[in-house]
Amino acid sequence: PASGAARVRIAGGRRAAVPLRAAYQNPNGSLAQEIGIFVNPSEQHSPPATLQKLTRVRVVDNSALGNAPYHRPPKCIHVYNKTGVGKVGDKILLAIKGEKKKALIVGHKMPGPHMTPRFDSNNVVLIEDNGNPLGTRIKTPIPYILRRREGEFSKVLAIARNFV
Repeated sequence: PASGAARVRIAGGRRAAVPLRAAYQNPNGSLAQEIGIFVNPSEQHSPPATLQKLTRVRVVDNSALGNAPYHRPPKCIHVYNKTGVGKVGDKILLAIKGEKKKALIVGHKMPGPHMTPRFDSNNVVLIEDNGNPLGTRIKTPIPYILRRREGEFSKVLAIARNFV
């Protein structure tokens, strides 16, 4: 739906976008009954916090490959888990400057689980096949939730300057 509109179910099973004032003014009152609006609560929330194939990402470490200027932004071409969508702490495969590199997701735009920070961009750290980071510093804060999985990412956590 457009900004300021809600996706609602109209009598007859069809869906339509209506202004938020009309949808949420009084969903059980006369206005909603007059025009046949039934608001589905599950459609009011944003989609889950994920990265999927062809998502553009931002490399936040100081590796040579991540800091080099590029014509096309790096894109995710594979997610290493069963669902095919990546969250904070998942490994992905990137296409960057004509090369394939593995990366670790350290932040994403969409809101995640409770108390997980939301970022302005989809942030990743480039890693080698054995899990060692390619860079020596991480330029942005990374979520504190990654410390729970310390054994897997201990070297990435060691080069991070601050956590949120």
